Amino acid sequence: MNNVIQVDHLIKQYKKSQKAAVDDISFNVREGEFFAFLGPNGAGKTTTISILTTLLSKTNGTVSIAGYDLDKEAKKIRYNTGIIFQNPSLDLELTAEENIRLHVSIYGTYRFRPFYGMMPKAYKQRIEELAEIVGLQESLFKNLKTFSGGMKRKLEIIRSLMHNPKILFLDEPTQGLDAASRHSLWEYLNRVRTEENITIFLTTHYLEEAEGADRICIINNGKIAMSGTPGQLKERLIQKYMYVDATDQNTLKTELCRLGAAFMETGQGLKVAYKDKTPQKLLSGLDIPLTKLEIHQPSIEEAYLDLIKEGSVLS
Repeated sequence: MNNVIQVDHLIKQYKKSQKAAVDDISFNVREGEFFAFLGPNGAGKTTTISILTTLLSKTNGTVSIAGYDLDKEAKKIRYNTGIIFQNPSLDLELTAEENIRLHVSIYGTYRFRPFYGMMPKAYKQRIEELAEIVGLQESLFKNLKTFSGGMKRKLEIIRSLMHNPKILFLDEPTQGLDAASRHSLWEYLNRVRTEENITIFLTTHYLEEAEGADRICIINNGKIAMSGTPGQLKERLIQKYMYVDATDQNTLKTELCRLGAAFMETGQGLKVAYKDKTPQKLLSGLDIPLTKLEIHQPSIEEAYLDLIKEGSVLS
């Protein structure tokens, strides 16, 4: 599988800052991948995505996007990427379709025409195709003042995909949306990814959104702190444990000691770590009947918070 994004030793140093905002980072994103780029405020993720989308110059390093060199072929990179920014950049005085028409004419995809009926057939087909995917067919010709936050985000998806990009950059795409709208938007984004065969590069504060990523890269203090699949991050960072209890807790403690299991007393029973064993293997060695068994399911949010809390940079 080819890399559609290749970043090598990227550095961004602002003139008035003694510390690099992005400090010698390297990573790649594969074709068709859902790649999540996470980090706290000030970590360097917004600077990085701004460089990748040609909005900000770099200090050093090499970057290739969709096979094009960032220094020499920025215009070709822009033709092969779509962007959804943190804050919607839409004209509320226009209809949804008028916003799209204005955007594609500025982008150079289609020449501007004053009326929808005058636009070429390919333009109309593309709008209808994308509107069907994101569920905005009935609202294309409505004024944006009537749109909810979720509808505006869907419109931005259509707008960002009109020129058939290979990569879609999503910078905090669900910021400001309620939980139901976030869930709905991600259903449509997953459908877009499948039907458009597109690579997604995501930055987000909603860490549960990163659970569905193929790979996650965490940046902290301008450096790559860790990268891998969601499972790999949880495996490396989170202690696996379960809560168990029995009528005779002393006997349970004795049996856990016999099995070499690490445990501690809590208000919820005995907290038992099982990093080197599966819960099933550990439980099969117990003879005493249990009155409680709760297996902790680690999340990406826990892994992320543990890493950021320590200020770690891991290899």
